[in-house]
Amino acid sequence: MPGVRGDQRGPGAGRGDRAGAVRAAGPRRRGAGGLRELPARRPRRKAGRRADRGERLGRVHRRDPRQGRRLPRPVHGPGPGTAARGRRAVRRRDPARVAGHLRYVHVACTEFLTAMHTGDRTKEAIDAGGVLPGYAGTIVRDGYKGYEHLTDALHAWCGAHGLRDLAGLYRFDPDGQLWARAMADLLIDANAAATAARGSGHACLDEAQLAGIRARYRGAVAKGITDNQGKRTQMGKDGLRLARRFRGHEDMILRFATDLTVGFTSNQAERDVRPVKVQMRTSGGCWRTLQGLADFAIVQSYLSTAAKWGIDALDALTRLFTGQPWLPPATAPP
Repeated sequence: MPGVRGDQRGPGAGRGDRAGAVRAAGPRRRGAGGLRELPARRPRRKAGRRADRGERLGRVHRRDPRQGRRLPRPVHGPGPGTAARGRRAVRRRDPARVAGHLRYVHVACTEFLTAMHTGDRTKEAIDAGGVLPGYAGTIVRDGYKGYEHLTDALHAWCGAHGLRDLAGLYRFDPDGQLWARAMADLLIDANAAATAARGSGHACLDEAQLAGIRARYRGAVAKGITDNQGKRTQMGKDGLRLARRFRGHEDMILRFATDLTVGFTSNQAERDVRPVKVQMRTSGGCWRTLQGLADFAIVQSYLSTAAKWGIDALDALTRLFTGQPWLPPATAPP
């Protein structure tokens, strides 16, 4: 299967799922509940809100001494981008509540294929979809450690996840976390350069561009570590943790710039898994049975793949129930 994208979300996902991540500061929102895994229930944030505010990163709280309120900070690692033909897949997990318990929907997708299945967050559940074991392309995902056993593939972290972490850190402490602004500017500029090169038909960025990107990247990381080392405040600890994460995963974070077939974000997986969350929300926020969720994941995989090939959902279902199911002729159009 072409490239893969992944990520994870759910109540408490940040407590160990993405070691060393930092969550964006801001007032806590109620009611929202990420190849992606979806627990079968939506956590307590608003169902209609996007997950970008840290839903799939896990949530850790600290108290703002100035306002006496608890503020969330993001805890995750950078994740995936759009699927490239024959080369890249996107992976995610999103939480859903089924019969009073949390379960996950795993989504592995490319530009022309979608495969979903249910399970927990273990590597055995990730492999149960039968897509990723032995896959040798590029997996675009978040920083969840559950994907690290997939050693046959190259891994890329979603730039959108990284930008959200950097933004949360900088907005809460703009004077003390200037490196976060510099790193975010670098990622945005590098993505613009990669997009322009891709649009011009280039196979890669030239050496001078890549050297400049890496120099700015390493400079921002060095400043982040220097500025936060020795700080005893929570923001200082968060800043140091995030800077070290960027230092340790440079190749995965910059994969979109060194390989132009790899996208900057995991938006493809976000879009493909959204019907699962919409259906859960319209059903009262919970799936009645795990079998019902599993069946929905199978049907939605079929309809999502058909839509990517230009097949109307009604036509696809008609063919399915008349004994002539539509199947994709290949992993991608010729």
